[in-house]
Formats: sequence, C-alpha cells, structure tokens
Amino acid sequence: MHWQSRRKQFRQHLLSGECLYPASVYDPLSARMAVELDCKIGMFAGSVASLTVLGDPDLILLTLTEFADQAYRINRSAELPLLVDADHGYGNALNVRRTVEELETAGVAALSIEDTHLPKPHALTNSSAMITIEEGVGKMQAAVDARQDSDLVIAARTSAVKLGGVDEAIARIEAYQDTGVDMIFLIGIQTKSDLEKIAQVCRLPMILGGAGAEIKDLDYLSQLGVSICLQGHQPVMAAIQSAYETMKALKNGVSPAELPIKPDKEMISRLSREGEFAEWMNRFLES
Repeated sequence: MHWQSRRKQFRQHLLSGECLYPASVYDPLSARMAVELDCKIGMFAGSVASLTVLGDPDLILLTLTEFADQAYRINRSAELPLLVDADHGYGNALNVRRTVEELETAGVAALSIEDTHLPKPHALTNSSAMITIEEGVGKMQAAVDARQDSDLVIAARTSAVKLGGVDEAIARIEAYQDTGVDMIFLIGIQTKSDLEKIAQVCRLPMILGGAGAEIKDLDYLSQLGVSICLQGHQPVMAAIQSAYETMKALKNGVSPAELPIKPDKEMISRLSREGEFAEWMNRFLES
C-alpha cells in the first residue's frame, strides 16, 4: 500500500500552525469512525494496544511485532494519518532503529520514542525514572537515521516535566531538538506558566499528553506551537464498558430487545463496507 499521502497530510497539519485533538483509535472500525467523523489525525497508544491486543495493563508486555501488526491493521483499513506511541522503542538505540523500520513499513504517519526507563527495573515498581540525556539523544538519533521515508514524522517524547521539573524538561528538549526529530512530545504539563517557559526554548511543534485543564484551549495551544493535544483514550474505554454492561445484562436475563444500547445496523454495515463487498461479489463472483 502507499502511505506517503497520509504522511504528507500529517506534515501539512504541522505547518498549519493549528492545534487539534486527535481521535484515539484502537482497531480498523474505530479508524473508519474517525475518518467518517472527519478527524484529521488518529492516535494509537501503547497502553491502548496492550489492552486491545493482550488484555493487559500498560507495563511494556506487548512486543514490537504485536504493536506493528495492529498499527498495520488500522492503517490498511482507513486513510487516516496515524500517530503511534512506540514507548521506549522496545530496547536500546539499536532496537529503536528496528522499531522505526517496522512502524514505517506498517504505514504510520508519525511515531514517538520516549526517554522513560522501560520496562521498570527491579525496586522501581512504584515510581518512574528516565534514562540519561545522552542515552536519550542516542535513541533519537537512531530513530532519525533509521527512517527511509523523509515524510515520516518522529517525535521525541519525555515525561521530564512530571519526573524532574521544567528545567530538566528544557535541558532534554534542547538536546533532542538538535538530533533531527520533527516534534517534541511532552507529558504532564499542568500550568500555563510551565508551558510558556518551555515554548520559549522549543523550536519544534509540540504534542501534549496528560495536560492540565487550564491549558486545554486549542487557540491558546496553537499560539505556543502545540500541534496536537491528547484527550485520553475514552473510545476504547467506552467500548469495554459497553461490552461488559451488555454481556452482564444478557447474563442476568435481559432480552436482546430490552437492552438499553441498540446496535445501529446501518452504521455497522457502512463501517464494515458491506456495500462495497456486495459490489465486488457481484463483479468477481457472479458468472
């Protein structure tokens, strides 16, 4: 398949100077929903992948192959520029190279590599730590060097604001933005004062995750160079909750006709492309 057009769309968004909330997607149907709803960018998080592929918490139990396979299923299903959270790159800088190769082949438009010490080592189970700036720089350089399509966007992700404070975050931003990455992905900024201090030194478009309520204003974020602001991953959580409640009701004797959530058969037919398949069957299977 050809992935260049969606990568160019992602880069065009970065040039627009606008900030948006991406659609959190987790499988082919959710990606088609995002396209139908005119969402410009999709986000596939490592935590969401762990839930949907393994049914496990976000503890770096998922493998690169499992993550890339699910990203590919999402990408082949819909023309949606997809940003993925590639965690720590599944190892050291050499593993990061492999991660970029696999995810580029899987069709992602953008990916992030973070500088958190993952998976959590012995005796650090109740807290998080970061790798050194020098190791983080090596990982970002490896990611940039590994990509073959120059339109693939690579973001350096750090939780330094939350784990080490604004000054530590600035030191990492200054180091990472000289490696050739295209974006800086910041976790945990809560206040306008912190964001404005960071914006003074960050030369690259920013992604925010876990941002505080006082800064979640798209016009304000746009002015400070933020291109993408995550809102969490409510769609997959809602899907899990709805499935559980439906199964529970049926088990407790509620009839399908009495369920509070009724399936929209027309929507399901549309999203699963029944009409297209009917046409193909008529063209290729009928004599």
